[in-house]
Amino acid sequence: MKKNFWIKVGIILVAVIWSLWQLYPTYQVRHLSAKETKALRLSGKLSKLQGKTIKLGLDLQGGMYLVLEVDLQQLLLNLAKHKDAQFYKIMNEIEQKLEKDPNLDYFTVFQQVFNQYNLRLNKYFGKLTQNNEEVIKGLQKQADDAVNRSLEILRNRVDEFGVSEPNIQKRGNRRIVIELPGIQDIERAKELIGKTALLEFKLLKAPDVSKEVLKRIDEKLKEIQTAKGKAVLSPKTKKEAKKVAKIDTTGKNIVTQQDIFGTKQEITDTSTLADTSALEVNKSLFNEHPFLSLLRDFRGHGGEIAVPEQNKHAVEKILNMPQIKKVIPSDVEFLWGSKSVPVGDEKYYELYLVNREPELTGKYVVGAGVQIGSGSSFTSAGKPIVNLKMNSEGAKIFAHVTGANINRRMAIVLDNRVYSAPVIRSKIPNGDAIIEGMGNMDEAKDLAIILRAGALPAPVKIIEERTVGPSLGRDSIRQGTFSAILGFALVILFMIFYYRMSGFLADLALLLN
Repeated sequence: MKKNFWIKVGIILVAVIWSLWQLYPTYQVRHLSAKETKALRLSGKLSKLQGKTIKLGLDLQGGMYLVLEVDLQQLLLNLAKHKDAQFYKIMNEIEQKLEKDPNLDYFTVFQQVFNQYNLRLNKYFGKLTQNNEEVIKGLQKQADDAVNRSLEILRNRVDEFGVSEPNIQKRGNRRIVIELPGIQDIERAKELIGKTALLEFKLLKAPDVSKEVLKRIDEKLKEIQTAKGKAVLSPKTKKEAKKVAKIDTTGKNIVTQQDIFGTKQEITDTSTLADTSALEVNKSLFNEHPFLSLLRDFRGHGGEIAVPEQNKHAVEKILNMPQIKKVIPSDVEFLWGSKSVPVGDEKYYELYLVNREPELTGKYVVGAGVQIGSGSSFTSAGKPIVNLKMNSEGAKIFAHVTGANINRRMAIVLDNRVYSAPVIRSKIPNGDAIIEGMGNMDEAKDLAIILRAGALPAPVKIIEERTVGPSLGRDSIRQGTFSAILGFALVILFMIFYYRMSGFLADLALLLN
């Protein structure tokens, strides 16, 4: 009898010790300080420890729910083996049709538009021996592969981000559903997930080429304005405009977007003159050179062309006008700097004219790390930078490009935003490069994560987003707690009612334990 008693005690002790052992990682993770968390993450032990914890789902602890859709339009632009003015025209037409009716099947519209132009698809995609049907099948297969690769890359990014028990799965042909339970920094997670991370190295056009393109744009805008007629201020409005100019504390020449895009109709509502539509221009240039008056010479600040922050939207609008696009050569494109540059009390965005086709892409990057910039560069000293390491093929291409373009500027472009555009001083043979322009260490770390995980084969668009509260979890926990307390109370009352004093003593012993 005594032997059986100790066997039972031993089994109970083993079960209790095993339970405590299983619960300890959860207790440990929940009581880690920020410093301890950072140390474990750097050592690579944090993810292993988190894998042993008890995890609550989205319904129990809340979090973020996203539905992403792969951008097939950009995917096909990336897949095209040959691009000319007609190709871009056709792709723009496809995009416009899909914007009017998003429910249309992409490849049906794609084939219809190409058929209208009586073009063989093998001119731009696939092999020359393939007919249109074979090319379409090949593109559809590559689209499916792109979604599957995006799924895997997003899983890698989320795993490195350290989210416990993420749920990432494919829905339909083009969509990906992501559930991130317990996520705290939602905006940072969205930035990490949504960034395509398309890294490109593009040569800037020479200053004289940029000057010629800007001149064409300026002349075309002047021509458009002449045809439409500029906004004409009525006498009363002119007085109001003068009052607005006096109120303006910048001391700059201010015009409105109506002055750029307006009609000959008189403007009687002056409320828009002092709002965000106000533009800062060089008044001596404005009448004859409306586009150039919106820009600034930035050579004294390490760049070439910049745009005051309040003018950025207007410049984008001008560059996207169909008439303006026609005067911009098809082999170049304008890109914005990734962040505004403060000069005194003003903020400016640099505008770059670069080759449309990159010299090199991020597919050759095999390593990405973060460090603080040294004092040798005033642009990166004391600031976080991302170091890139390329494979042997990428290093060979990079060495050739840098060797052939000494004293030219090369833009380091991430998702169509220029992070830096250094001057090539000498040939770079080892395949090393750095990315500057990060605002803080978290931004640099996130960039390194997505570069290591790899670029998405095509951009993804967030088409549905929900921040889920732990409402179901709270209800379940509250109901479970209530049930346990009620059941416990009923057992105690039954013991007292049925066994009298013996039941009371048993209840007391249970409570003391």
